Amino acid sequence: MEWSIQEIARRAGTTSRTLRHYGELGLLEPTRVGSNGYRYYGPDALIRLQRILLLRELGLGLPAIAEVLEGQRDTAAALRTHLRLLERERERIGRQIASVRTTLHKTESGEELMAEEVLDGFDHTQYEQEVSERWGRDAYRKGDQWWRSLTDAERREFMAQQTTIAKDFARALKDGIAADSEAAQTIARRQYDWLSVLEAPSKSHFIGLGDMYVADERFTAVYDQHGVGTAAFVRDAMRVYGERHLDD
Repeated sequence: MEWSIQEIARRAGTTSRTLRHYGELGLLEPTRVGSNGYRYYGPDALIRLQRILLLRELGLGLPAIAEVLEGQRDTAAALRTHLRLLERERERIGRQIASVRTTLHKTESGEELMAEEVLDGFDHTQYEQEVSERWGRDAYRKGDQWWRSLTDAERREFMAQQTTIAKDFARALKDGIAADSEAAQTIARRQYDWLSVLEAPSKSHFIGLGDMYVADERFTAVYDQHGVGTAAFVRDAMRVYGERHLDD
């Protein structure tokens, strides 16, 4: 079965021009081009377009998407990863919808509002159980208190620092720099300092965080948006740094 470029564009909520642009970039080649010059897309191209659109919704730019698609040749495995991410996002949005409905109902009926109902799904406490299980309840409490003490500008600055570090890791990987090199270890030191904002992590904690960046697709997606393989490179550099400089 095949679809014309106009049909695909209409169903995807995009334009024929955008699909042709994807083709020019090597992201989405048509299955065939008719004698009239029209482009037609088969099932494999349709699945690839779905992956492109999912990655766009995750905030990745076209160059990053090209790298992800090149690095993920197993289509089924890639789709399973996308599915897990979408299910988590659906859960979060579902909580927000329920929260807004409750707020609307109580506002119209004059009932008393509860903060936990109004704000459910809107803050970082969705990770409370996960953090507590990994590193203890006290670790979550300290982190939560510190985060809430920051202004919006301070929070943006803190996250911007991590984005810069991630991009520097990606650039080092692209330049062929080894994870145990002085250049990569300098970046790893910055990662360690960034993570030490509350309390300097131990060797096992620091190395464990690096392992999590690869084991948990949420973190992998964050790092690999700057270049496929970045999360694994970060893990390796953090392991070397931990073994060389940290104690338990």
